[in-house]
Amino acid sequence: MKRLLDIEFHKFRYSKSSKVLTIIYLVIVVLLMLSGMIRISFNQFSGSLSDLGIFNFPLIWHISTYFTSFLKIFIAIVIVSLTANEYSNRTLKQNLIDGLSKKELILSKFYLATSLAILTTVVVFVASLILGLIYSDFNEPGIIFSQMGYLGAFFLAHLVFFCFCLFAGILVKRSAFALGFVFVWYIFEGILNLIARGIDAFYDTTIYEWLLHILPLNAMSNLIKQPFTKIELVQSTMKQLPMDGIQFGYDIEWLDVVSVCIWSSLFIYWSYRLLKSRDL
Repeated sequence: MKRLLDIEFHKFRYSKSSKVLTIIYLVIVVLLMLSGMIRISFNQFSGSLSDLGIFNFPLIWHISTYFTSFLKIFIAIVIVSLTANEYSNRTLKQNLIDGLSKKELILSKFYLATSLAILTTVVVFVASLILGLIYSDFNEPGIIFSQMGYLGAFFLAHLVFFCFCLFAGILVKRSAFALGFVFVWYIFEGILNLIARGIDAFYDTTIYEWLLHILPLNAMSNLIKQPFTKIELVQSTMKQLPMDGIQFGYDIEWLDVVSVCIWSSLFIYWSYRLLKSRDL
């Protein structure tokens, strides 16, 4: 495992675009940390974002993982770029000549995707912990380290997305087209969601609810649900609106966890089958 990781990180070190995108990701996370000082005025409220309580433990785990999850596209581009460059630079063939098997090639990519998912999770954990220690009104260890399941969901969401991008990179072989494939799949799932909503409205079914857990990008997004309605200012505003019967769920559902784990395994397996069937 260490040997395969060394090979992949050697390629990462010599990829300028990969380092630039990773730096951009880290810079944005740092900027989000500084967002606590931004002052806003809304609904008779005037103060900084930290005054809203969004950096209080344990809410910060939910807030930080939800918003930083939108940044995973930067790291996903790194994976797609490195994978596609293997074909254009013919390093895949060279690795096979040097003694690696196709199974080891896929495992090395999977180890890289897992390592990057772990790295991003650790970065968000450290950034959130620092923010919370600075701004939170609650500093008891039992409160600080509660609801950290969102970090686990954050890791799984990144892992399945990175595995999907790895599969796209091997399937299409070109960075731009692989990212285009990911975008087209995103639109495809969106269309299926709209169709399912229409069918549910006409026939009183629950197809859309099942699609939320079954399709890969749906399940990935559904792991961490919106945290806005947890914010006290939003809650006070909602109390003034007629919202009888509307309930918001925030729990991480095990069906989504199982779904993304299965999809991650399938994407790696399909990547291996594609690589095995091709003459490099």
